[in-house]
Amino acid sequence: MLQKLMPKSDAFFNDFDSQCAVTVEGTRLLHGLMCDYRDVSTRVQALKELEHKGDSVAHEAFNRLHKEFITPFDRTQIHKLLSRIDDVLDFTNAAAARLHYYEIQSTLPEATELSRLLVLCAEKVQEVVSMLRLIKKPEQILAGCKAIKQLETQADETLRAGMGRLFKSGVDHLTVIKWKEIYDLLESATDRCLDVADVIEGVVLEHS
Repeated sequence: MLQKLMPKSDAFFNDFDSQCAVTVEGTRLLHGLMCDYRDVSTRVQALKELEHKGDSVAHEAFNRLHKEFITPFDRTQIHKLLSRIDDVLDFTNAAAARLHYYEIQSTLPEATELSRLLVLCAEKVQEVVSMLRLIKKPEQILAGCKAIKQLETQADETLRAGMGRLFKSGVDHLTVIKWKEIYDLLESATDRCLDVADVIEGVVLEHS
């Protein structure tokens, strides 16, 4: 009864929105680099700074979670949602960093396509997360989660095609190892978008 009488802060929803906004920006930076592969160090540094901004947003949100008495939904779900959104940007930044550290001279078509799909996933995550404020109208939210899952499946197919082409390309083993790590990081980023969808589905089914 007490929980029903006390107001629930909208601050968590603002945190989610801020996290998603910086994450979408980060994925777009990576895709832009993949499409126009120049000034790598400068653009990777810009993404790194954006990732630090995302960490600050997440840190503030986690602090709020520890302090607030009433939350819009289960604390464990909030913590997982914040963590998974943060992971998307972390893996995006890590993939970009490898391009610089490993002195990659040019991109591969499948890597560029993976970065495009990652942008679409992040944008859809942003859309779905924003609708959590309307949790009593679940149809659109669940449809958005389904769209994220479809994009993640496309990303998996693109990854397999890219790895297949890479192994058949005849490039040296070191180059294969470098690109495999980059591909894995891109896959991890899209996987975390799928994790976000799973968390949101659970929240919606529990509260709708």
